[in-house]
Order: sequence, then structure tokens, then C-alpha cells
Amino acid sequence: MGISKVTASVDQTIDETMALRVVRALRDDIVTMALKPGDVISESDIAGRYGVSRQPVREAFIRLAQQGLLLIRPKRATVVKKISPEGVRQSRFIRESIEVEIIRRVAAQAGDETVAVLNGLIAEQEAAAQADDTRRFHPLDESFHRSLARLAGVEYAWQLIDDHKMQLDRVRYLTLGLSSKQRAVSEHKTIVAAVARGDVAGAEAAMRDHLSRAEVLLAQTIGDFPDYFE
Repeated sequence: MGISKVTASVDQTIDETMALRVVRALRDDIVTMALKPGDVISESDIAGRYGVSRQPVREAFIRLAQQGLLLIRPKRATVVKKISPEGVRQSRFIRESIEVEIIRRVAAQAGDETVAVLNGLIAEQEAAAQADDTRRFHPLDESFHRSLARLAGVEYAWQLIDDHKMQLDRVRYLTLGLSSKQRAVSEHKTIVAAVARGDVAGAEAAMRDHLSRAEVLLAQTIGDFPDYFE
């Protein structure tokens, strides 16, 4: 391979890495409502915000549009898409279908070490909930569910969930008040208690109950923030 081809390959790798960084940062901004539904954004503004060139931003916009978070309008401004209620429901279906099987596997094979790991994660969530720290609580909640997939030996399954739950994440973040955080911690404790007993059916029921809250949260959010929805 010639020098020019090597250089081009390195440049492409750098652009891809930067694009992934921008995707993660923009997704976080959209989920946490730093960028709200209906907000107008541009490649130049985002490039300036994150200190990158416009090429990785353009790639990030395309990926996020494919994930339903951005609306790219040729020769017009790019807009943060409003939340799709149907998208939220489909996200919940995908997540529940996979996570129920995950928790069944964890409960069927859990030992003391697994329970200790999960209780440690819950302790961190509880501290964030008591402080009513939403920015801290949200990733800790994610970590709990991701760890279940890892403990079940199917961490890739969490990536599948993560790729399809952005609409649900936006609703979840909008409803993460103090009582919602406390409820989530309580439900996580119920799940782990069933895991500790090796109660597969009980763990499955607890997980279904936990994830079924999405429909209630969706109705609540539509009522509180109607302008954020399609």
C-alpha cells in the first residue's frame, strides 16, 4: 500500500472515531434535553461545540437521523425530531423481550458474587436518588441493566437494546423526578431479591413490572410536554 493510501486510511479511521464521539455526545444532549425536540442545529455549530471538523459531524447527523433522533432537510436546517409515541412503544417491546430473557438467565445461575455486584450498583443508584441527581442517576440506571446482560454472558444483547431505545430514553429522562428515581431503585431491589433467591419466575415478573412503567411514563410525558411529541 502506498503512502497516500495509508494516509487516507488513517484519516478515514480518525474521522470514523470522531463521528462516533459526536454521535455519543449529541445523543446524550438529545436524551437529557440539552437539545430539545424541535431545536434547530447546524453542522458548523456542532463542529464548533465539540471542536471537530464538519465531516464527522455530517456522518454523526446521518447516523442519528437513521436512529430517529434528527430530521435532516436538504438545503434547510437540521432539526431534533420530536418524540414518537409509537417509537417509544416499540422501544419498550424490544427492550422487554430481550431483558426478560436476560434476567431469567441471571436468576438461574446467580451466585453470591453476582448478587454483590448488583447490590453495589443499587447502592450507588440509591445515593444518586437521595441527592435527586438526575445527571448521575441516569447512567447508573443504564449500568445496572447493562451489567445484567454482562452477567448473563450476553453483553451484545444490551447493545441491541441500546441501539433501539433512544425514544424511550428521552421519555425516561423527562420523568426522572425524585419519586421516579426512588421507585426505580425499589424495583431494582425487588429484581435482585428474586435473583438472590434463584427465583427465575419471580425475577421475570419483577422485570416485566419494572419495564411496563414505560406506558405510564409515556402518557404522563405527553400530558406534561405535549409540544415535544409528534
